[in-house]
Amino acid sequence: MQSCNACRFCGAKLQTTFVDLGKTPLCETFLNSEALGKPESFYPLHAFVCGECFLVQLPEHVSPPEIYRDYPYFSSFSSSWVAHARDYCASIVNQLRLDSSSLVVEVASNDGYLLQHFVEREIPCVGIEPAENVALVAREKGITTETAFLGKEVADQFAQRHGLADLVIANNVLAHVPDINDFIQALKMLLGPEGRATLEFPHLLCLMREIQFDTIYHEHFSYLSLFFVEQAFARWGLRVFDVEEIPTHGGSLRVHVAHSESNRGSRSERMERVLADEVDYGLRTLDVYGSFGRDVVKLKNELLLFLITAKKSGKKVVGYGAPGKGNTLLNYCGIRSDLLEYTVDISPHKQGLYTPGTHIPIYSPDKIFETKPDYLLILPWNLATEITQQMHAIRAWDGKFVTPVPKITVH
Repeated sequence: MQSCNACRFCGAKLQTTFVDLGKTPLCETFLNSEALGKPESFYPLHAFVCGECFLVQLPEHVSPPEIYRDYPYFSSFSSSWVAHARDYCASIVNQLRLDSSSLVVEVASNDGYLLQHFVEREIPCVGIEPAENVALVAREKGITTETAFLGKEVADQFAQRHGLADLVIANNVLAHVPDINDFIQALKMLLGPEGRATLEFPHLLCLMREIQFDTIYHEHFSYLSLFFVEQAFARWGLRVFDVEEIPTHGGSLRVHVAHSESNRGSRSERMERVLADEVDYGLRTLDVYGSFGRDVVKLKNELLLFLITAKKSGKKVVGYGAPGKGNTLLNYCGIRSDLLEYTVDISPHKQGLYTPGTHIPIYSPDKIFETKPDYLLILPWNLATEITQQMHAIRAWDGKFVTPVPKITVH
């Protein structure tokens, strides 16, 4: 386990606070009614920035096996996320000319939300997923899925069984691994000599610009800039040669990676532009990181003022969604059922449970139409467009939507 005062990439001493969000439970440890009266485990949510490599990170207070033992997040419950995966599949198959002789490997493949699109095209694929309960759903879809945490030993054994991949996909997983160096080496071991890896991750620049503090939780060990990712992959003989800016998770990057000795060209113009944006914002100096915590406190106070004012006015506010980011926001702001009566979630795996730490009940979305609240606070604000379309019927009683990030917006 990582030392609490050493950078997980370069080993330098961590001395500069990025933001301190107090102590929270693990964001996916939802409670049943029997557990409400029992003690909960809370862990520090104090993020630092390394003064040497500028990696923003949380010390590893909880190991991945503890987090993913029985994981309640299933990607397929977001229609926009499945559509995003389908579009990616169509594009990358065309770019790389993948066919029945190719091999696609996805790391952290979840419930098969993405690989199902390769299966439909009869392109061989294998998923590597650490959560057994989630992997089981993928297998039921006919997707070959191995249950493991990717590391060098797992990669070596996997390559011996399946061969090297023409395409390795790792969406929203690089931030989730405590040992970045081991993970990158494992990716290299999976990738064929002229193969390509693509990785998606929330962009640190967007997190800071949009005050997306609620995306900080214990599953996310790292918060990534393109500058950091490029140097991290270069250390282990991999080259980031292109990047796409994509809207998922409040603003993400999709990087394209190949072996350093491959025939890929030099940095794309898109890479140069994103790297320049990061420099302009100040991500290669420590000064800009110190102001983030003050912005977070201001946003917290504005949200609490809105909720308290609504309560005093006799208005009913409920939540939509029970995402990891929502549990960071609720715990940091101290929001409980006195201010947010309940929340709803489309996933049946969360319905009937309570949010960790704050104990807000989670219902089916049908509850909203039974109680007709005045405001619907969208906790997965990155899916606000999808949710407002799904729940547009609340306009019938003059219900309004509220998004909390990057500022309180009522619409």
